[in-house]
Amino acid sequence: EYMGTSLLSFMAAATVPSVTLSNGIAMPVFGLGTWKAAAGEVGKAVSIALRLGYRLIDCAWIYGNEEEIGAAFKEAFETGVVRREELFVVTKLWSASHREHQVEPALRDSLTKLGLDYIDLYLVHNPIGMLPDEDGEDDWAPVPISECWRGMESLVDKGLARAIGVSNFPAVLLYDLCAYARIKPVVNQIERHPYLVQSKLVAYMTKLGITCMAYSPLGNPSFTSHDSEGALTRLIDVPVVKDIAARHGKSAGQVLIRWGIQVGSVVIPKSVSEARLKENLDAVSSFVLTDDDVAAITALDKNHRYLNFEFVGFAMFA
Repeated sequence: EYMGTSLLSFMAAATVPSVTLSNGIAMPVFGLGTWKAAAGEVGKAVSIALRLGYRLIDCAWIYGNEEEIGAAFKEAFETGVVRREELFVVTKLWSASHREHQVEPALRDSLTKLGLDYIDLYLVHNPIGMLPDEDGEDDWAPVPISECWRGMESLVDKGLARAIGVSNFPAVLLYDLCAYARIKPVVNQIERHPYLVQSKLVAYMTKLGITCMAYSPLGNPSFTSHDSEGALTRLIDVPVVKDIAARHGKSAGQVLIRWGIQVGSVVIPKSVSEARLKENLDAVSSFVLTDDDVAAITALDKNHRYLNFEFVGFAMFA
């Protein structure tokens, strides 16, 4: 059974190609997202995903589920499903720890919860910092990204992170960061799907040697905003996507995953269902969209953001 599980996992993992980041590290182009994965479900989903052959797991301190994911990692290591060095784990620094002296303790807290000695990729979750207000509660407040980044760079120096990057950074902040960074960001994780193609941002990232990692690659079908009056049709229900899916004998979700990969993103769809986890993984290598398919899906772009970050107190992407 052990050999069977290992062989099955190896075969599945081998079907996921990798992208080489600008620092020379290989990262799978497909993995599991854990944002909005409920407590009690996420650990099971990670365990199933690892058994199926997923090797990239995307986490974040603020998701509040690192401990449960860590228990799933521990079980997978102990039962021989996967070795630590075969796994690519991403987690993120939350806004309340942007001061230089806070960065390392924040990562160490995540590592303790995840049961790991190092992280493969550590991202600044978003560019807006937080500081304690007069009541001692964290509130949105300016913290220079340069200060935060010095803390991030020290993690690479100490071997706590193999690579560092950012998330939700617009082009002008990447321009500024790369002007002074001693260790350049290798990834910018952004919301990217056919309603939000962000082609100019991604082109600039490519110029800087920054890989695009796409969250919500299916347009986040679970968002309640889909149900409001005048809302855009869920991407999985859009006729163009459904027609392409029917032609390839695939689901709409699989088509959206393939589109993300073919337009140069590392995609991290979330799922807690075993059937969907299998289906998503199958999309990586079982078919290829034609150039016309990709163009037709890209033409759905409406510059529509499901996560606009206005909770930080201003229009961050304005």
